[in-house]
Amino acid sequence: MSRISIEDMIQVLDMEVIYEGNSLSIDIETSDINRPGLQFAGFFDYFAIERIQVIGKVEMTYLDSMDPDNRKVQLDRFFRSGIPCVLISRNMDIPEYLIEVAKKYKCPIIRSRKSTTSVIHRMINYLDSALAPRITRHGVLVDVYGEGVLLMGESGIGKSETALELIKRGHRLVADDAVEIKKVAENRLIGDSPEVIRHFMEIRGIGIIDIKAMYGVGAVINTKAIDMVVYLEFWDSNKEYDRLGLTEEYTEILGAKLPKVILPVRPGRNLAIIIEVAVRNWRLKHMGYNAAKELDNRLAAMMAASMEE
Repeated sequence: MSRISIEDMIQVLDMEVIYEGNSLSIDIETSDINRPGLQFAGFFDYFAIERIQVIGKVEMTYLDSMDPDNRKVQLDRFFRSGIPCVLISRNMDIPEYLIEVAKKYKCPIIRSRKSTTSVIHRMINYLDSALAPRITRHGVLVDVYGEGVLLMGESGIGKSETALELIKRGHRLVADDAVEIKKVAENRLIGDSPEVIRHFMEIRGIGIIDIKAMYGVGAVINTKAIDMVVYLEFWDSNKEYDRLGLTEEYTEILGAKLPKVILPVRPGRNLAIIIEVAVRNWRLKHMGYNAAKELDNRLAAMMAASMEE
């Protein structure tokens, strides 16, 4: 179960707090939403008490039409169940009987000017992001040709210098040194930078530089989906590196499977250009063209033709 800040939620979704309850945050474990019309009618079987409860015009009209004694019983049962909070849509006036029972059980009440459908859609999107599994990884995230490339490797191997060269070539920085990663879908990861170091980069021998101030707003981006991982490692003359590209490697982050490219680092190699080529090659593979397999097929056809002769 996660704790969602009420203040953050109302700022992001443009809402107002009518009653904040006994805490500035709410405990919630799902991004699903419930409209409690059936509960107001007295049907509490399969009641999803863990969800945020959204009261729209239909539910509010029904509450106003109920017998006051019956309404008091159902609302008492509704709030007593332990729901995280109640959201009122359409900027509707909130009757005193609803606020009284909410205060009795310390349940927050929030109001939005948006229509019920719109506020539910916005709330689900917000909660999907806020409740997404998260992890922080040491590395550099850059946007290269529209693809999110996560540069990883040992400290001091040249990740930041490589990213700086990519920025000079027109690509964009997302995060340097610490990349905050969250899983927003089954195989989709979003990366961004901690707020305190956003748009800053450390270059050994120079210190901290501000990429946004130095290269302009076009050189940075706040968030980016991670499409591939490029792992930089020191060149090992005893290791056999892939020279054809027929085999594909993958790595897992938060259970999501990402293509992985291992680049050996040694003096004279222009890693920025190589990463650009790696991204272009990856995009070609996604479009169905694999240069290594094409060459392999040509060689096989040539050998078959020579054997026939």
